[in-house]
Amino acid sequence: MSSANDNHASPGRAARFRTALAESPPLLWSFLYFFCLLSGYYVLRPVREAMAASSDVEAVFPPALIAFFADRGVALGEFTLQFIFTAVFLIMLLLQPVYGWLVSRFARRVFLPVIYGFFIATLLVFYAMFDSGVAGRGLAFILWITVFNLFAVAVFWSFMADVYSNAEARRYYGYIGAAGTIGAFTGPILTRTLVQTVGIANMMLVSAALLVMCVVCILRLRRYAVLREAERRLASGEKPMGGEILAGLKLVAKEPLLRWLALMVVLGVGVGTLLYNEQNRIARTAFATAEERAAFFSTLDLAVNSLTLVVQLLVTRALMSRFGIAPALLIPGAAIILGFSILSASPLPLMVAIVQVVTRASEFSLAKPARETIYTRVGREWRYKAGAAIDTVIYRGGDLTFVWVHKFLATFGSNVVFGAGLVIASAMTFSAWRLLREEAKLPSERAPRGGARSGDGAPA
Repeated sequence: MSSANDNHASPGRAARFRTALAESPPLLWSFLYFFCLLSGYYVLRPVREAMAASSDVEAVFPPALIAFFADRGVALGEFTLQFIFTAVFLIMLLLQPVYGWLVSRFARRVFLPVIYGFFIATLLVFYAMFDSGVAGRGLAFILWITVFNLFAVAVFWSFMADVYSNAEARRYYGYIGAAGTIGAFTGPILTRTLVQTVGIANMMLVSAALLVMCVVCILRLRRYAVLREAERRLASGEKPMGGEILAGLKLVAKEPLLRWLALMVVLGVGVGTLLYNEQNRIARTAFATAEERAAFFSTLDLAVNSLTLVVQLLVTRALMSRFGIAPALLIPGAAIILGFSILSASPLPLMVAIVQVVTRASEFSLAKPARETIYTRVGREWRYKAGAAIDTVIYRGGDLTFVWVHKFLATFGSNVVFGAGLVIASAMTFSAWRLLREEAKLPSERAPRGGARSGDGAPA
């Protein structure tokens, strides 16, 4: 193609973006919301990674816990990730009914600010813990931020499905995802720039300020969700949705679409967990201090987010608008299969980092927006309860399973680990194909005032 065509491509994309902003007023607030949310998380993510990869067990675990396991002949430092993932899964099990009760009994205008307000308050507690050097703060923080990441992002996408129709989601979710990626790009820059000067404790305050902006965006976006529900005669999110507090897990067990979606997520977690554990092994031996490890993980996050942003701006919208969600779900699987094929033959540290970047970037830029688009075609109970169950308990159940699988496979060497990852990636791609077959059975979204849609526990 000629260079003239290339010159017209960028203005065309810029014009489409300006048109999207003009025709959809909530987009700007959605951009700011996701930008601040992922900035707040990625400011703290390198701190979590540095703690999890620490070779100093006393920097992570409380002395009493270390002594408890030592008395039973277990060196806790050899099972850091296994202990963390097990604890996170148990916490998710405990929080799932609490979250189900909250979204069942309270209206959207109440439970959304409450969820983010809780995370802001606990960040202030962590500021005090890190500032005063409380023993065991590393473990508490790792557990907290893992829960925060899953719940806060799951709630964000559920709320977006209240604001946008399915057609709008296919047009705009790529742009919204790009705003989040810019935030994810900004967070590691802030950490890399500030952490060795101001210390880890003050990064908690930076993240808390960004989450306050998320609450402001929620309040501004709420009226657009109300308008969409009124126009399309949907069940109002301004009223409690009711239902059982464990309805999310029950829906996943009952509905084929949700079962395949959950299986795809679990297998995707399996692929990521195998890579994550190998990455941590490399960081533990290569870097001596928490600050050095935080800087390394910040660099890795910057690479992931750079690739994600390029794909979101140049590829995601075009694929989903023209071809639906099928390419966005299947292409990441093909890329991961290729990456693990290479790693199973040559598991070099640099190649592990490259495949990690490609795997995470394809998940964030393609697979995640495609999966979230499905929720715009189903009722609120599917979105807020089943969606949250998949993104929290089921997700962490996959983490727990595969962190122990890795512990076993690692005894046979990296080639075996990545050979197993190749099988898992292939099964994940098959699950995506079956999910697409179930998604095709959903009825098309009706036009505004074209009739009532099911508001809670059934597909639209």
